[in-house]
Amino acid sequence: MHYVMDEFIKRSEAILGDLLVGIYLHGSAVMGCFHPEKSDIDLIVVINHPMSDICKRAYMDMVVALNAAAPKKGIEMSVVLKEVCNPFVYPTPYELHFSITHLAWYRTNPEEYIQKMKGVDRDLAAHFTVILHRGRRLYGAPIHEIFGDVPKQYYFDSIWNDISDAPNEITENTMYVALNLPRVLAFQKEGSVLSKKEGGEWGIKTLPERYHALLMDALREYTQGADVCYNLELAKDYAEYMLDLIRRSIDDASQSASPSCGEIRERI
Repeated sequence: MHYVMDEFIKRSEAILGDLLVGIYLHGSAVMGCFHPEKSDIDLIVVINHPMSDICKRAYMDMVVALNAAAPKKGIEMSVVLKEVCNPFVYPTPYELHFSITHLAWYRTNPEEYIQKMKGVDRDLAAHFTVILHRGRRLYGAPIHEIFGDVPKQYYFDSIWNDISDAPNEITENTMYVALNLPRVLAFQKEGSVLSKKEGGEWGIKTLPERYHALLMDALREYTQGADVCYNLELAKDYAEYMLDLIRRSIDDASQSASPSCGEIRERI
């Protein structure tokens, strides 16, 4: 992983030159729970001005080449303009994005990819929040010089968007959904910004005992790469229970409320 990050910095400098403001690491690698089989390398690249198509092509060729040397889940990277970081813009525009999900598309039609891989991404609110709380600067300007505060309602909306269909998704991606649900509830109740591992541990301390075995299995898969056979009926029950808890917590907050809580309630 260190080789990939070191090379990513060097090659980004070479390709972007004066465009490059900074490179910032977030996700499991900064939250103490990176696992080579289950984690990707999460990066935000901040630039001063939009990239030309020629520059995007050179940059993507570099990222794809380095991705081959990365851990199993590869590199996940978004390039954003400095102007959307502070003051924070939501939903957040991005100039370029890559993850292994899109690798085949880029290899098949790189010209189409660099034309279309630009838009807005609600997930960036969560990524920026992690950078502000626990991220690491790999290159360039200090974090708090580049990233403005992310309003809590935007961070919540971002992480809610990830689990809003949990009862259906949990049977396909049990570990991911099981650990993400308590992260969302912990933020709604306590304002805590947790990793998946910390979310699972918080859930074991806080949630009814009938769900503890499910969470412990999810943690074993996530932290140890263990093969786990989940009780999917219990998993669906857990997802429905958690979404109900989160909705009730939102309702309780909106009673005392701020218009922003009401806006989030409308979305769910």
